[in-house]
Amino acid sequence: MSVLPSLDQKAGYVNRMFAEIAPRYDLMNRLMTGGQDVRWREELVKLCELPPHGRLLDVGTGTGDIAYEALRQHPSITALGCDFTFEMMSFGKAKPTGRLVRFVQGDALQLPFPDDYFDAVTSGFVLRNVVDIDAALREQRRVTRPGGKVICLETAPPTQALLGPLVRFHMFRVIPFLGNLLSPQGSAYQYLPQSTTVFPEPDVLAQKMERAGLKNVRFVTRMFGTVAIHVGTV
Repeated sequence: MSVLPSLDQKAGYVNRMFAEIAPRYDLMNRLMTGGQDVRWREELVKLCELPPHGRLLDVGTGTGDIAYEALRQHPSITALGCDFTFEMMSFGKAKPTGRLVRFVQGDALQLPFPDDYFDAVTSGFVLRNVVDIDAALREQRRVTRPGGKVICLETAPPTQALLGPLVRFHMFRVIPFLGNLLSPQGSAYQYLPQSTTVFPEPDVLAQKMERAGLKNVRFVTRMFGTVAIHVGTV
């Protein structure tokens, strides 16, 4: 049974969902990916090619994992995390990392930052949750300085390849089971796999990034093609 909200209800649904799963969000990410999400964030930050004392914005930051990883790799930078779910950022602020991420509440479709401001703008598993992917990409491009990078870490729809049945079993059986086991909001972990099935395939997302004004767009896939990291240059 589908739990995907209608387009006009999506923003409110997503906000409530992430507020409710915030206490166990990081744990579920590790369990769902077998810990591989840590490596994906490390790779994403390397693709940012951040300069010393540069600025990074992580859109839909959640608990700030990407921003914290950026500071781990580049201690001299300024890292900002922007999200419209206050509860997620509250858990992010409480992390005992010893690093300072500046959290700002805001909408991915109307980022509260000036044009050409950041050296890199990142997002992790965010675009599938927005109402308008194209508008979100245009906003990310707008706030990135010329020569800067926009990098998106996203799920990819399961294919019909040899491993397709195994991947779908993990997405539609294992993940909802873990979600029901660990979270009172088990429906969230039905929504998350289902939102992947209607998300653009990696090559289509690359085309959207190009239409948003990004150049030299490329992507790599991970975890048997179920995850893609896209990078484009302003």
